[in-house]
Amino acid sequence: MGQDEIPGDSRHLDRFLGNAARELRQKNQLTIGEVANQAGISPGMLSKIENGQAAMSLDTLTKLAQALGVPVAELFREYRIPAGGAQLVKSSEGMEGVGSGTRSGYTYHRLAYDKGPRRSFEPFLVTLDDSSDLASRFEHPGTEFIHLLRGRIEYRHGQQVYVLGPGDSLTFRGEIPHGPQRLLEAPVELLSIIVYGPSGKD
Repeated sequence: MGQDEIPGDSRHLDRFLGNAARELRQKNQLTIGEVANQAGISPGMLSKIENGQAAMSLDTLTKLAQALGVPVAELFREYRIPAGGAQLVKSSEGMEGVGSGTRSGYTYHRLAYDKGPRRSFEPFLVTLDDSSDLASRFEHPGTEFIHLLRGRIEYRHGQQVYVLGPGDSLTFRGEIPHGPQRLLEAPVELLSIIVYGPSGKD
């Protein structure tokens, strides 16, 4: 969206309605000529409408919606939905490293980068193999969720030991000592998500 295209102004609305009309036309496999004929406008005018280069009267908008086989409200359905701002980390772009407090053989790929002075959550893809040192025990604030993707493992939390296979999940308090106890089938690959409290983590 250009700097002069503000949601709610007429230029932005014209462009939005034009895009919506084009998407519906293409979805229904209709040509510009077919829709223009049904709406009682010229193909050239419809092309301008679809490209946000022409405004529509209410009458034209109504006829265009009828030609597309939808109520007028359908053309406005996604108007004012906030623009997306998701953070995408491709499989080759995850930050690889050894987590604080771990020993050799633990491979962590950070799957998101929480911005700001305090982190609210940390997601990791963790890989363990026969060379991994399983003597470490971890303690940290917040709640941790792990989901096993590959392999089989004994995982200790406090005095309890859980056997996890592919598809199994475990959720626990992070301040209680925890960590892998024994690899039953290596390599092990698991998703680990740590969610911190309201104060976050520095």
